[in-house]
Amino acid sequence: MNLKDYARKEPRLSPGHRLCAGCAASTVARLIMSASENPAVVGCATGCLEVSTTIYPYTSWKDSFIHNAFENVAATISGVEAAYRSFRRQGKLDEDFDFIAFGGDGGTYDIGFQSLSGAIERGHDMVYVCYDNGAYMNTGIQRSSATPKGASTTTSPAGNEIPGKEQKRKEITDIVAAHGIEYAAQTAPWRPQDIIKKAEKAFAVQGPAFLNVLAPCPRGWRSENDKSIEISRVAADTCFWPLFEVEEGEWKLNYQPREKKPVTDWLEMQGRFDHLFQDENEHLLEDIQEQVDERWQMIKNRCGVEE
Repeated sequence: MNLKDYARKEPRLSPGHRLCAGCAASTVARLIMSASENPAVVGCATGCLEVSTTIYPYTSWKDSFIHNAFENVAATISGVEAAYRSFRRQGKLDEDFDFIAFGGDGGTYDIGFQSLSGAIERGHDMVYVCYDNGAYMNTGIQRSSATPKGASTTTSPAGNEIPGKEQKRKEITDIVAAHGIEYAAQTAPWRPQDIIKKAEKAFAVQGPAFLNVLAPCPRGWRSENDKSIEISRVAADTCFWPLFEVEEGEWKLNYQPREKKPVTDWLEMQGRFDHLFQDENEHLLEDIQEQVDERWQMIKNRCGVEE
């Protein structure tokens, strides 16, 4: 099925939700759901995607949907999947279902990591999708462990005391892949075919699978509403956000820019990094570029990509 065929499918996340203009989370969710060929049970950690698509008494979800606390969506979906397997053994159900958990970076990298790690270790047949917008956007743009170094947030404000977040971001895709699961991948909405292909692989896995998808947030990133897809492309072209997958332990690089751009091309598109371009913070730009270069080289080494 080509991309146009997917575009013609009836959306399983309906329009009319309350997400902000330019928010990439709905794009991510619609693409993931378009790759599912079975009825689904969807759980969503507390966050932008949950509260904006299920404002009582309305819902944008065509499939069964379960509200969750911030920290427990993986536990909830693993419990539903376990109950489903029990019903199948008892002969009470014979229909195939997909079990999908969505969480932002706060509900995945941080507060929800324990339940995610536990669900993966137990081997539940589920697909976990992190829409990574780089902060706790729903509760006021507080920094998370996914927030890039140097970003100004409400809990790491750039000013006289600190120049934005002082720590580098956590690499959650690597951490999940280290659990030894069959499939984990990182992708971005500027390449919808990459998201769909990886989602199809994730749904085909008999066991846990993980997708980490960059999801630009105009409100928190202080970027233009119509630039979210472009920002995700520049993230890949600067190698800040590599597109890769780990399939049965084998690392594969899915995109290599013809000309690697400086990370400043990505940073300057977002107001949360404006302070980095002041003369006194030039060393921070150099540090961030060095970290991106080291990370990119590590990914290429793992994927066996020659220079």
